[in-house]
Amino acid sequence: MTRWKNWGVVVVSGLLIIASWITGWDALMIAAAVVAGYQIAISAIQALRVKTVSIDLLVTVAAIGALFINNYWESAAVTFLFAFGGALERATLNKTRKALTDLVDAAPETATVLREGEAQSIEIWELVPGDIVLIKNGEQVPVDGTVVTGHGGVDEATITGESVPAEKAEGEEVFAGTWLRSGLLRVKAIGIGSDTALARIIHRVEDAQDDKARTQTFMEKFSGYYTPGVMLTALAIGLITRNVELALTLLVIGCPGAMVISIPVSIVAGIGRAARDGVLIKGGEYLETSARVSAVVVDKTGTLTNGRPMLTDVVVLDDAYSEDQVLTLAAGAETASEHPLAEAIIRGAEQRELAVGMVDKADPVAGKGIRATIDGRTIAVGTADLLDQAPDRTPLLELNTAGKTAMYVGVDGCAVGIVAVADTLRDTAGQAVEALHDNGIRVIMATGDAKRVAENIAVDLGIDEVRAELMPEDKLVIVKELQSRGHTVAMVGDGVNDTPALAQADIGIAMGAAGSPAAIETADIALMADRLPRLPYALALAKRTVRTMHLNIIIALLTVALLLFGVLFGGVTMAIGMLVHEASVLLVIAIAMLLLRPTLKEGEETITQRGARKEALAS
Repeated sequence: MTRWKNWGVVVVSGLLIIASWITGWDALMIAAAVVAGYQIAISAIQALRVKTVSIDLLVTVAAIGALFINNYWESAAVTFLFAFGGALERATLNKTRKALTDLVDAAPETATVLREGEAQSIEIWELVPGDIVLIKNGEQVPVDGTVVTGHGGVDEATITGESVPAEKAEGEEVFAGTWLRSGLLRVKAIGIGSDTALARIIHRVEDAQDDKARTQTFMEKFSGYYTPGVMLTALAIGLITRNVELALTLLVIGCPGAMVISIPVSIVAGIGRAARDGVLIKGGEYLETSARVSAVVVDKTGTLTNGRPMLTDVVVLDDAYSEDQVLTLAAGAETASEHPLAEAIIRGAEQRELAVGMVDKADPVAGKGIRATIDGRTIAVGTADLLDQAPDRTPLLELNTAGKTAMYVGVDGCAVGIVAVADTLRDTAGQAVEALHDNGIRVIMATGDAKRVAENIAVDLGIDEVRAELMPEDKLVIVKELQSRGHTVAMVGDGVNDTPALAQADIGIAMGAAGSPAAIETADIALMADRLPRLPYALALAKRTVRTMHLNIIIALLTVALLLFGVLFGGVTMAIGMLVHEASVLLVIAIAMLLLRPTLKEGEETITQRGARKEALAS
């Protein structure tokens, strides 16, 4: 039915016009005008009922007027071209919404659940939280949940835009709509159906594509005055010149169709493109504001850094020991520690495949470190206070100055080495900061960490300004200060400690929001993938979208101006006017659709590219 509504009327009307040309029967031309114009007239009447003077009314009046002055070809041509343009417009708008369609299609419908020890295939709606779902290699993950047993690589492109499968093991989260590409998983269901990350994303994109930008709202108000103005102008010219055809032609060429469609189609395309690449933009208003961002305030931990301490250095102070031996001793002692940095040292030893010894006895010393007995030796990891002899402090101070947390490793009271840990920079942090600078955006780091640590990171990344040792409310002050200096500010944070600053910023951005309902619902922009380069990508896409909107508005206004000049001085007819008018509509749609081209520059496939590759492999 929808396809007939789009194209059936156009086809029938076109065939009637051709038949009229062949036979010379005017009745067929009138029939063509009626077939093509019937729905247009209905739409005009419906708009009038809500006190709106629409474009459809201009076309309807012009077509009926042409019939009354026996200009049947003009009437048929105007209605046919308008119907044809409308069908193309709807088809192309549907194409720009394909990102949403792809997400909806990604939603699974069935699941294999383990009940009473047996695997049963059931509909998604039959699942309940707590069910254990079995997912085999090549199957779709049907729920949001936690891996209970198993190991495998999960393709999370539909959620994060990432093309490389994420390794999942016991305790890891998985999301509905993703695909298991290797291994076998048993997953405890937590989110089902509308309570999944995928469902929340679909809801967000759906709302965002319908949300209006400020420019769109202005243009709609403008057209509300413009369209009646065109009708009154045409009426006045008709009365003054006594030229009905001229007045009707002015009605046709005055249609602001390209002007009205230029902005929504750009917004839909821009938000759709972003969604395919794992960036959720709340709506047109936020897209437009993002294009003006001139300063970005970023938190350090978990944003510029991985948010997880890592072993960075092992320094030998006693030649009788190697680096691996120092690290083995330190890791052995730390197995008895509950300190957050202990895990980093143990993990560092595991990565070097070192055999960590068992602790016979352990004695944590508050604020200083830990002493442990291993194979009859007393191993200390921590400050110099745990040692009997004063060690060389120079290497430790150098590491501390570099922003690392350094600890002595002692054996029976003597220092044999130093281990250092730090929250390491994300591999892509430098690339992201450079991309922001390329877009003319100032980058400010705001962190509660020590000033020395923050300054070292800022130097490494080329950050413009550092604010350290802050409380959450201090970040709010920084955002206000930047705004008072004329900046449009984006704040990037975790959405918890940074909530006041995120709320104050012109654009609040949450990173790694997959699976976080609060982040998806509250952030103006949510970066589903935990990758910082998506930030400059999102801001650059917003600028491209706004530039496209402005270009399309210029094309629409220029078209009307040229047609008006052509009618008054160049003999442009009603049919030619409608043809040029519809051509301008298609042009602005085509320009807007250029936003759908993949432009993500992270050495990754986009969802679109990945889908095409899957289809090629399947065929």
